[in-house]
Amino acid sequence: MSRITMITTDTANNEQQALLAAIQAKLGMTPNFLKVFANSPAALRAFLGLHSIAGEGSLAAATRERIALSLAQQNTCEYCLSAHTAIGRKAGLAADEIAANRAGTSTDAQAAVAVKLARSLVANMGEVTTAELQEARAAGYTDADIVEIITHVGMNILTNMIGKASHVDIDFPKVAL
Repeated sequence: MSRITMITTDTANNEQQALLAAIQAKLGMTPNFLKVFANSPAALRAFLGLHSIAGEGSLAAATRERIALSLAQQNTCEYCLSAHTAIGRKAGLAADEIAANRAGTSTDAQAAVAVKLARSLVANMGEVTTAELQEARAAGYTDADIVEIITHVGMNILTNMIGKASHVDIDFPKVAL
């Protein structure tokens, strides 16, 4: 049971109702972690804005999901691991790729470098080495791509923290850590 209230259409104020309705219209569902975010409409708007804009970047959807899967495992967020397993499958990730991502790598050589960098960013609180940045560049990532990887790491840390702090009920097919 969630330790932070999940806002529903029955309990939402007008602003929260509008946000939840927009999410429902876009996704066809309202994930529980967004119902937790809805406690603060400002926080929910901030997350949705960052998520939307970051999705417009140069990183492929599959690579973004690889990063999310890897960090959910690294940060032990079962909610996010379950959600991103389902989303990753929709993005075309096969079971062996999802397993590799959870282990901190990828079957795709370039994506493996992004996943490795993402995990290092978390493990070292951003203090990655020059060699790691050079490895990303050698794999074909530009500085813009590297900044996007960092952005996705930040977003995933945020959602991992919401998931873990709230103990939000998992509303995706459950995947154990």
